Amino acid sequence: MASRIRLEDRECPLSTTVQHVGEWWTLLILHDAFDGYTRFDQFQDSLGISSSMLTARLKTLVADGLLERRPYQTNPVRHEYVLTGLGRSLRPVIVALAAWGNSRLAPEERSMILVDAHSHQEVDPVVVDARTGQRLDDSDAYVFAAGPAAGDAMRDRYRERLTAPPVSVQPK
Repeated sequence: MASRIRLEDRECPLSTTVQHVGEWWTLLILHDAFDGYTRFDQFQDSLGISSSMLTARLKTLVADGLLERRPYQTNPVRHEYVLTGLGRSLRPVIVALAAWGNSRLAPEERSMILVDAHSHQEVDPVVVDARTGQRLDDSDAYVFAAGPAAGDAMRDRYRERLTAPPVSVQPK
């Protein structure tokens, strides 16, 4: 019988990320935090989530370093949940997920869009390589490869991937 590999035992960065943000409510709580929500009742009213589930999710987000729990009232003690730097670094991921979802809808079916805060014009977010400015969409021009910390299994998985000689890519 094959042994089951725990998610946290995998060396893949995707499994590590999913371990932290892959739960349905976690992404929605983070989205609300990006919209400025910080208080338990705000999250609960926005999401319609049970208090026990919200408590568990917030506790996990704090333990994972994505939110910071800090008091905003002393009598009675009440806490707010504020994005940390690590939590804020997930914003492009949330934006990309929302954009992907919207790309599958007709414009009139979209209930939420991303707009420029000053012009109020809708924007079309894309993921690009910071060095070259090239889009990283459905192209085969970019592939995963084993990194410096890869174990034997990861190196074996990607050994055949990089068979072509490297090509110099010019920035746009």
